[in-house]
Amino acid sequence: MPQDLSITASLANVDKHMGKIRALDGLSLDLRAGEVIALLGPNGAGKTTAVGVLTGRLIPDSGAASLFGLDPRHFAARQRMGVMLQSAGLPDVLTVRELVALQSGYYRDARPVPETLALAGLTDLAKRRAGELSGGQSRRLQFALAICGRPDLLVLDEPTTGLDAPARRALWASVRQATDGGAAVLLTTHYLEEADALADRIAVIDRGRIVADGPPDAIRARAAATAIRCRADIAQEALARLAAVRSVEREGAYWRVLSADAPATLRALLAAAPDLADLRVEPASLEDALAAVLMPQHKDAA
Repeated sequence: MPQDLSITASLANVDKHMGKIRALDGLSLDLRAGEVIALLGPNGAGKTTAVGVLTGRLIPDSGAASLFGLDPRHFAARQRMGVMLQSAGLPDVLTVRELVALQSGYYRDARPVPETLALAGLTDLAKRRAGELSGGQSRRLQFALAICGRPDLLVLDEPTTGLDAPARRALWASVRQATDGGAAVLLTTHYLEEADALADRIAVIDRGRIVADGPPDAIRARAAATAIRCRADIAQEALARLAAVRSVEREGAYWRVLSADAPATLRALLAAAPDLADLRVEPASLEDALAAVLMPQHKDAA
């Protein structure tokens, strides 16, 4: 069978135990050039372990990890990868510019330091010591260290934790610039709007296995539901009993109703709540879809 040359990295039937816990259970995942894949799942699902195996920091118990056709621990493979982990120790006494210049020296074709600083939004902080940076500024520095070598694979583990909205949008733009240049990006995040904005593919992991994998629209379709948002003087229990209603949540002054049959629910809602106001009907969210994907897994395990 011919090799798919677009595959930058892969995990194939990987098992990994962390102590007595089976963190990865036959997990398989491919990353392709020019694509952002978001790896989503609940806490403890195996995301961090999968990133560790893919980047060569962890060795699988069985199965195989491949990076550019090589073992992820191989120097030639690591030279083409940039990694931003959830936490990293930085020398407090070195300046931002010094740290970026030092990291850039490990790569054959590193970006010019001023370009890296600009992409990470650090130009005005170039002379500041790392120990003097705020939490969000430190995250931007970690991003700069990940992208300075023009990586063909960029691994971002919760990259925007601690960033304000402008800094988050700037990082998104830099990620898109990397994929436009042909890089593959693996993103883990708890911010579902971030995954929705950036990802070309979403892989959902639970209990060490991939339980869904596809474009964001396809993942959202797994919810097989429509969201209805409105204001009405009606009890939650009454809403939950209406036709085709799957769930009901309170959002401030509004009700948010998830329906498997929006026309049927709307007819019942109009009859039950004559004071209905500010009605809005919209597709189910990515959060709704993840709940729909994960719920059967947890029911089966119960």
